[in-house]
Amino acid sequence: ESGCVRSDHPIPFEEALSYTSFGKFNCFVIFVCGINLAAVIIESLGISFVIPVAQCDLELTNSDKGVLSAVAFVGIIISSHLWGFLADTMGRRAVMMPSLFAAFISTLLCSFTSNFWVFVVLRFLSGFFISGSSATLYAYLGEFHNTNTRSRAIMAASTIFGLGGMLMPAVAWLVLNSPWSLNIPFLGITYKPWRLFLVLCGLPDLFCAISLLFLPESPKFVLSQGRQMDTIKILQRIYAMNTGKDGEMLKISAIIEERESYENRKHNEENLKGNFRVLKSMYNQIAPLFKSEHLRKTLISCTMQFGIFMTSNGMYMFFPDILNRVAKYTEELGGNHTATICDSVIGTKVDIKEILSLDNGASCDLKLDISAFEHSLILDVLYAVGFVVIGLVINAVGKLTILVFILMGCGACGIAIIFTTIPSLSIYLYVVLLMCGLALPVVNAATADLFPTHLRAMSVCISLMMGRLGSVFGSNLVAAMLEFNFCGILSFFIPNIHVKSDGLA
Repeated sequence: ESGCVRSDHPIPFEEALSYTSFGKFNCFVIFVCGINLAAVIIESLGISFVIPVAQCDLELTNSDKGVLSAVAFVGIIISSHLWGFLADTMGRRAVMMPSLFAAFISTLLCSFTSNFWVFVVLRFLSGFFISGSSATLYAYLGEFHNTNTRSRAIMAASTIFGLGGMLMPAVAWLVLNSPWSLNIPFLGITYKPWRLFLVLCGLPDLFCAISLLFLPESPKFVLSQGRQMDTIKILQRIYAMNTGKDGEMLKISAIIEERESYENRKHNEENLKGNFRVLKSMYNQIAPLFKSEHLRKTLISCTMQFGIFMTSNGMYMFFPDILNRVAKYTEELGGNHTATICDSVIGTKVDIKEILSLDNGASCDLKLDISAFEHSLILDVLYAVGFVVIGLVINAVGKLTILVFILMGCGACGIAIIFTTIPSLSIYLYVVLLMCGLALPVVNAATADLFPTHLRAMSVCISLMMGRLGSVFGSNLVAAMLEFNFCGILSFFIPNIHVKSDGLA
């Protein structure tokens, strides 16, 4: 037949996938996964804009702020293993779609509570459910692309995430400082802009969940389950959308299944016949990651994720709050002064008990300084540009070179912050320090390449779990030290380049 792509003998999956070409389907998957990445980060970090303006409504102390900053990450950490197991046994899409719907509902409910502990529980649930998408996304995206396009696809999704991330400070600027409020007596709350902002942070979850209704399961996962015909049908669907031709014109007789996938499936089928089958299956899914063949790769990826998340997320949680304090300190001294960022932050302590004891209710109408939005937007723009550059050069220079460059540069800026006495320069050094998150998709792409299909989602999820643990550690460390000595904690956020980079050589 004219234009027909035919294979009359069994072929490897990578070859079969290459027959579908690269086109509209891939672009749509990359777009949805990019928004999905943005959804995860917005759900996790959007609270950083809420904390400074909601501290009166929720009566937040610094320790309370640390709890709110970290609790979503705790939910992500606790659920990562579960979601990784489910993604490797039930399917990538089957996990991502319901977890995104549940994350949106949790965030929506969160916007209607005024009780601190209820708020904490709902934030925990938001993190718990968004983890299902986070732990599975890289495996799902990567398995629609072959070796030649996988890294670039992940970087393209990260670029979309960077562009989407720019909406967070922009929307925060438009919403948070608005003067309106709406009294809701039957709930006992006053609905303020920060509550609306929470709902807006959850909308990407809803968008991605709906989008996944129109996307298929990962063909590589379907093949790993021994479902040859279903795999071929998915490839034909991709071929049809990419080429505009009838999917039936892609004729594949059979796909060679990876030996490791076959053995793993048989092993799981045997385990499912015995007692404690879920626990057995979960153990058998994670145990290979910590055995001799994969142990070194697992430890290196986990260590890198912990260090990078500790800086890029842990310190970011207090970024708007710290910028707010520096702006107030500068304003109080008339703008003509020299001080380290540490002196500026410590010089503007916020005593919530003192504020609440004042008779003037307007004292609790806290707003964010415009610089908090401006510098957050600058950070997101730099992230977007950085992801584009990395996507263009990653195949040429390699992952190791990129990781060394990013982490050494950000680490040097972290050291420089301590000694800089020009507040505006300190802020920009702080921005560059937070840019170490540019290394995250590179590490995730490397992790996805290093592990076989049946362990890929679990390996990414375990390393991300360690990364989120770094976020919890970092945000609570900042919260605990904020009132005492901010400079002292910066040294904890300098990446150990020599240990981390060697692992990807």
